[in-house]
Amino acid sequence: MSDVIPAAEQRVDFRIIRELVEPGTRILDVGCGDGLLMSLLRRTLGVRASGIELSQTGVNDAVARGLSVIQGDADTDLDAYTDKSFDYVILSQSLQAMRDPHKVLENMLRIGERGIVSFPNFAYYRMRLQLLTTGKMPKTDLLPEPWWRTSNIHFCTIRDFVELCDEMGVTVEAQIALNSSGRRIPLNAPWWFWNLFGEQAVFLLRR
Repeated sequence: MSDVIPAAEQRVDFRIIRELVEPGTRILDVGCGDGLLMSLLRRTLGVRASGIELSQTGVNDAVARGLSVIQGDADTDLDAYTDKSFDYVILSQSLQAMRDPHKVLENMLRIGERGIVSFPNFAYYRMRLQLLTTGKMPKTDLLPEPWWRTSNIHFCTIRDFVELCDEMGVTVEAQIALNSSGRRIPLNAPWWFWNLFGEQAVFLLRR
């Protein structure tokens, strides 16, 4: 499909993930949706890509792109994968939809040499302002659904995620916070600044 790469490159976290992945490696995309990220990485980096996706519609769309994707639930089905069977295990914008994020991260770093996680930051200042001024659960471009329809059940902040990595003894090899324009927040900025002005974040992890 000729629109795969342009459509995928509209996702700023996809562009960051592509920078973090080495060419020709083995990747597992957890919650791969319709396979846009897998297609981007396969076409531009020559990776050997596999995916797991809960939605049958997503699986069908990914398979139609010629991708190797199975239907499965990341909360339970990652247990079946063998240790270090991939170079990278990727979870893009899906951490907050997991029933047990801690277990999913443990499995990612067991299955892969490295894990890449991108997620929306619930402490982003515009979300704080919406909650303060309206008294209702906030919505953004990254989190557009109303609270009663969203699949997201475990919202977290950048600070929350860093604390979880510390608790798990995970090594953070790279960390990128992105503002609403998709620009990177300087690495030397304090954590409170990342937590306030980062709309989303991408982390490269290893054991």
